[in-house]
Amino acid sequence: MKKITIAIDGHSSCGKSTMAKQLAKDLGYIYVDTGAMYRAVTLFSMQNGYISNERSIDEARLQKALPDIDISFAYHEKYHRPVVHLNGKCVEEEIRGIEVSRYVSLIAALPFVRTAMVEKQREMGKAKGIVMDGRDIGTTVFPDAELKLFVTASAEVRAQRRYDELIDRKMPADYDEILANVKERDYIDSHREVSPLRMADDAVLLDNSEMTREEQQQWLMQIVNDILNK
Repeated sequence: MKKITIAIDGHSSCGKSTMAKQLAKDLGYIYVDTGAMYRAVTLFSMQNGYISNERSIDEARLQKALPDIDISFAYHEKYHRPVVHLNGKCVEEEIRGIEVSRYVSLIAALPFVRTAMVEKQREMGKAKGIVMDGRDIGTTVFPDAELKLFVTASAEVRAQRRYDELIDRKMPADYDEILANVKERDYIDSHREVSPLRMADDAVLLDNSEMTREEQQQWLMQIVNDILNK
């Protein structure tokens, strides 16, 4: 059966990962959460003191340590799906907290970090049959992907979704702090020097502010089936 590469880009907290996970499951494809990869690097940086309280990053030390950062995806019984592992340890909970969210866009903007992660991502997608989401998948990682999506929603809607997610996980959450973080990440992601967040010229735009997950998935499967049946 024909297999394709599906690249899903868009703003933070707009449901890209949830969409991509379900789509990969429905198609029997491999799912790769690139955002989790950058979050894992951020967590590693925090654990090793590469990020100061003033939000400055010790780039030299991080770059030197980067070859020793092993990021992989492995199935976990608790989550019933593959989740990110940092140097062999599951860090799914740790990377989703507000502290990591506060710094991840700064880490992801570093050219040497993006180069290393893009190389890993391209290697993962060589065989096709993959769904990958992030900020630069359709523009930088897989510019020749058969299907490119750009997902967005209002900042307020995204902040509420993030808040609800953290509450469901029984993690600390403050809506105003999350909204400020969402807006800050939008700015950093869109203005970074290397691979800034932008919609690819041939991407399909999806604003899911007013859509249910079921409506979104139905819309998405129709687009995928149209491509597979060509």
